[in-house]
Amino acid sequence: MRVLIDSSAWIDYFRSGNLTDELDHLIDRNLVVVNDLILTELIPFLRLQNQKTLIDIIHDVEKLPMSIDWGQIREFQFTCLKNGINGIGIPDLIIVQNAIQTGSMIFSLDKHFTQMQIYLDVKLY
Repeated sequence: MRVLIDSSAWIDYFRSGNLTDELDHLIDRNLVVVNDLILTELIPFLRLQNQKTLIDIIHDVEKLPMSIDWGQIREFQFTCLKNGINGIGIPDLIIVQNAIQTGSMIFSLDKHFTQMQIYLDVKLY
């Protein structure tokens, strides 16, 4: 089992939030993965804050390959809209697609993932 850690969970972790113990457990068991989208959401802000150590830590995490299927992204968006789930960002749909493609679970604080789980074949941690 691999767990794709969304940027919202990383931000909480870096701020010593509520999920620190849970994420530490996943890290200790070597189950944590990221992708280029999540790194792109995190690293510029970390650089702005001169957080080189955190950048080095997150770069050491296994990175999932990404292959975006735009037709599937459009279908995901359609499915969400059809079921009354509005405001889902394309980055979240790409993260869902990446998790499904790689058989990974998603760990996020973003409520959109919980909403999408009902209609899309995505597993949440």
